[in-house]
Amino acid sequence: MTIQSLLHALGPEIEDPEEEAFLLFSQSIPSQNLGFVDSKASILELTIGDRDLTIHQSPTILSSNRGGGTTGAVVWKITPLFASWITTSANPFLKHDILDSSSAVLELGCGISGIIGLTLGPYVVSYVLTDQDYVLKLLNQNLAENCRDTSTSASKGRKSNAKPKRGSTSVNIAQNASNITAKPLDWETDEVTASLLGAGSFDIVIACDCIYNDALIQPLVQTCIDACQLKLPDTAKEKECPTVCIVAQQLRSAEVFEAWLKAFYKAFRVWRLPDEELIDGLKADSGFVVHMGILR
Repeated sequence: MTIQSLLHALGPEIEDPEEEAFLLFSQSIPSQNLGFVDSKASILELTIGDRDLTIHQSPTILSSNRGGGTTGAVVWKITPLFASWITTSANPFLKHDILDSSSAVLELGCGISGIIGLTLGPYVVSYVLTDQDYVLKLLNQNLAENCRDTSTSASKGRKSNAKPKRGSTSVNIAQNASNITAKPLDWETDEVTASLLGAGSFDIVIACDCIYNDALIQPLVQTCIDACQLKLPDTAKEKECPTVCIVAQQLRSAEVFEAWLKAFYKAFRVWRLPDEELIDGLKADSGFVVHMGILR
């Protein structure tokens, strides 16, 4: 399948950012407070698909006065939901072969948990998690502790080139977790390059719940642009399958969302993921939304 089959499944692209913001914030949005899973817990026990994860987080950093932000110090509600969705065979990127065992994935603003990398990373050829320096100690701890289970599971006879089975609850594992790496990346100060990220280019760029601050909108959008531009159209396959940017977020502020979408829309063709392509918990009226962009 091709990118065109995916776009057909997603339906019409967004043509008016203001209208999209109005439609989304006209929904019955449940109260999620700020959207933490548990901002007071130092350890979270989470189950995503068939994976049990133990995640260390830092309420102390979250409540500190650290310059440059502290929101990456704890887990946010949309992250486990997104991780569950992106690793099910019903996911449209898997169904249309945009995401498979040969894919290289970049995550922006991953925070301390590394949850999406831990769950999706073993199924792709490489997964690079990025965030500011202050999250890396706990991020690497979470990767090290939870990747041991993945490596053990991967060694128990799972095929490295297996395709996801239609209708199964999750995709088959590609290899052990040694392909998951963490890199420092500050949207405001760092230049996105292949050498910085340790990879030539990416098939998928993920930003999960990174949009909450007006001042970070332009740096985040520019980082998305730069990351997507790493994949040059040198081959027929790349022309057919450009880098896909997936942005998931909690609906908090209509003004901040609209400002982000206007900036994103200038550089990307944008689609909202329809309910039929999402799992429960991410559908309309959930307070969460997932968009996909392809560079114009």
